[in-house]
Amino acid sequence: MFAIRFRLSTNPSSLVGALENLSLISTKQILATRQFSAAPASKDGREVVTYLGLNNLSDNPGAVKRGRRVGRGIGSSKGKTCGRGHKGQKARAGGGVSPLFEGGQTKFYKRIPKRGFKNNHAEAMVPLNVGTLQDYIDMGRLTPPSGDEDPLTMKDLVDAGVTKRSAVKYGIKLLGKGKERLRTPVKIEISRASEGAIKAVEAVGGEITTVHYNRLALRALLKPEKFDIIPKRARPPPKLMQYYTDDDKRGYLSSKVELKKVKDRLTNSSN
Repeated sequence: MFAIRFRLSTNPSSLVGALENLSLISTKQILATRQFSAAPASKDGREVVTYLGLNNLSDNPGAVKRGRRVGRGIGSSKGKTCGRGHKGQKARAGGGVSPLFEGGQTKFYKRIPKRGFKNNHAEAMVPLNVGTLQDYIDMGRLTPPSGDEDPLTMKDLVDAGVTKRSAVKYGIKLLGKGKERLRTPVKIEISRASEGAIKAVEAVGGEITTVHYNRLALRALLKPEKFDIIPKRARPPPKLMQYYTDDDKRGYLSSKVELKKVKDRLTNSSN
């Protein structure tokens, strides 16, 4: 351990020169850390210099305003009632006027008419974009079927981590976002699909079929270990029959899909 003692000098450059001679610090480093004080210069004309260090790091003067403490005596200007006044709704603990209160007149949200409604019977589908599908294929977490292999199902998507199993209450809907990234032919069965998603999948040589799963069949698909005998899939209810028999929706009950199944069955039997 050793210490170096410098003689006090009115010329800052002498201190810089001494440090340079000792090879402890360069002139540029010293000048880069110099901060000129805002205090007025001394009477003898000497320059007041403050060096930046961990001991003088602080906010600029006036940058942080201290909050006024209340209830600490009348001399603090916020004692006694703490600026709340005497009695009244605003003086009580937890009291105050709602931002929606308009002095007693009819509130704004009651003056305007209602619009739309929330359908309590709607079957909320989990959205899935074709771009996300391609991302999981690129990561190797999804393997698209080839040839006569079974198509990808919602169980394959859940097992790959595309979505949580607990989130799939009624099914998954395929959407067309990210279709410019889709380049792998995919054969998939899913609950719903948008028009853009169908075009994107078929444009790269894939195949998509929309399939209806009721709650029991969907649970059996996602959790087959819970069943000794897998129940059969129920047919769509009347309000969904039109969707799953539509060729444009690629419904599994449509004539186009049924005809393809017959052709595939005949081809396999002939082979």
